[in-house]
Amino acid sequence: MTAPVLFGVLLLIIAGVLTSAASSRPVWQRFYGIVPTTLLCYFLPSLLNTAGLTRPESVDALYSVVTRMLLPCSLVLFTLGVDVRAFRRLGRKAVLMFGASAVSIMLGGPLAVWLLAYVAPSLVGGVGPDAVWRGLATLAGTWIGGGANQTALKEVFKPGDALFSAIVAVDVFVANLWLGTLLYGAARAPRIDRWLRADASAVDQVRQQVQQQAEMSLRNPTTAELVQILAVGFGCTALATAIADPLALYINLHSPILNRFSLGTSFFWLVGLATALGVAASFTRLRNLEGAGASKLASVLLYIMIATIGLKMNVLAIADQPGLIIVGLVWMAFHVLLMIGFSRLIRAPYFLLAVGSQACIGGPATAPIVAAAFHPSLAPVGVLMAILGYAVGTYMGYVCGILMQLASP
Repeated sequence: MTAPVLFGVLLLIIAGVLTSAASSRPVWQRFYGIVPTTLLCYFLPSLLNTAGLTRPESVDALYSVVTRMLLPCSLVLFTLGVDVRAFRRLGRKAVLMFGASAVSIMLGGPLAVWLLAYVAPSLVGGVGPDAVWRGLATLAGTWIGGGANQTALKEVFKPGDALFSAIVAVDVFVANLWLGTLLYGAARAPRIDRWLRADASAVDQVRQQVQQQAEMSLRNPTTAELVQILAVGFGCTALATAIADPLALYINLHSPILNRFSLGTSFFWLVGLATALGVAASFTRLRNLEGAGASKLASVLLYIMIATIGLKMNVLAIADQPGLIIVGLVWMAFHVLLMIGFSRLIRAPYFLLAVGSQACIGGPATAPIVAAAFHPSLAPVGVLMAILGYAVGTYMGYVCGILMQLASP
């Protein structure tokens, strides 16, 4: 299939997945209660690759457009909705729990690599594109931010396709294991709060604030607003590209030693600048475009990216490296222990622990699900915290990747 045909097929797959996920039929509700939509958008396109229905040149052409244009645009639109003042009104503990979540993941990866380098160095070894730390760096991106950050770091650190496919399998298995645990605990939140010695009354305040914010900003977008959203997203992408390319060239010519930290790649600066421009725009009136659906459009771009990556994925790759599951479990264990310990220390309610964790681990796809498990009106809290994860995911994931490189055998 040619690139235009592939693009059309991917949109049909995404539409089928999201339409069935939105169905009220019990069979679909039970199915998607177990299988996340993002997994299907990874998996179903991979079947096209497995069946030999794609051509490498077509996949590469589509992937190039998606990563250089749609990815930075989605980062701009996701971060456009970051309302720092509203986030502060959610309470100091919410900020601290999100920070603890992001930091625990950023440090947990290097710690897992360092520990396993002594116990089983073959699990975290490898050279060149097959170096395990390169694949784990992309996992850091998605566990701190989301799929867009993972794609960005994949282009920065360039792991092999087989390794990346195995990392995707690790992400799905480990992240969803923790997601199920959090959802199970949501029904027992009062008991857990007593054990955490937490005062959950702040959650009620958050719920009221979020309801008011949602009612004030939500509206049906006009054609002009939709064009404005696209103009902001792709305009910031154009500006970031115009700066990134000559900046990377300058570093390569005058400071080639910085290439060791991937600072000589234009793509690193592209996604970094796009994210920064999106955050900067969130302090202006452009943030009002969030009510017209900026993040929804960004989610569409994200699903296209996920499906495009799926075209390169081999779902059986984890069979060649099953030990990566152990790395993921050790990493996740560090995150969970730190979150529980820190929650007890500051007496944060289980709601903030669960949503703060999923804002990083699952991003906008699952953080609202966990928040809504406590109360439907709290779902936007998960979105808000997850958007902040997008804002810092690329930067913290990059630092995590460099630390894992240093910790690798």
